[in-house]
Amino acid sequence: MTTATSRATAGVREAVRADLLDVFRIERRSFPQPWPYEAFERFLDEPGFLVADDDGVVGYVVADTMANHGTSVGHVKDLAVRRDRRGEGIGRLLLGEALGGLFVEGAGRVKLEVRANNDAARELYGDFGFRTHHVLSGYYDDGEDAHIMVRGR
Repeated sequence: MTTATSRATAGVREAVRADLLDVFRIERRSFPQPWPYEAFERFLDEPGFLVADDDGVVGYVVADTMANHGTSVGHVKDLAVRRDRRGEGIGRLLLGEALGGLFVEGAGRVKLEVRANNDAARELYGDFGFRTHHVLSGYYDDGEDAHIMVRGR
C-alpha cells in the first residue's frame, strides 16, 4: 500500500502516559485477548515500550529483558499497529528499534509468543531471524496454540 514515505513520517519514541489510551485502543482492536490498560501502565518507564508516532500513536511495541542463568534474555511481549496503517512497515520499524534496544541492554537471545494462526506476524518475525523453538498447545484462553519463537544475536 504505502512505502518508504510512510516509514519516514512515523517516528519511534518511548511511550509516555499520554499515549496509553491510544495504545489501549489499538490493543483492543488488534487482539481477541487484549491486555488490560493497567498492564501498559506497568511498562511506562521501561525503555522497551515504544510507540510509532505520526500525528498520533499508530503502533507500539512492549519489550524487556530478564536475567537467565547469568545472561539477559529479551522478551517481545506485545506488538500492534493500527489496522488502517498496517502494511506500511510500521511493525517492522518498531520491532527493529525494540530489538536494537534489547541487544544494547545485553540480551543474548530474544523470545516471543505468537498465535499459531497469525501468519503475518510469524512472517515478520521470521524476517528478523526468529525461528519457532516449540509450540505450546492451548496457550491462549480460546485454546489456540502459541509458537514460541527465539532469535539469537
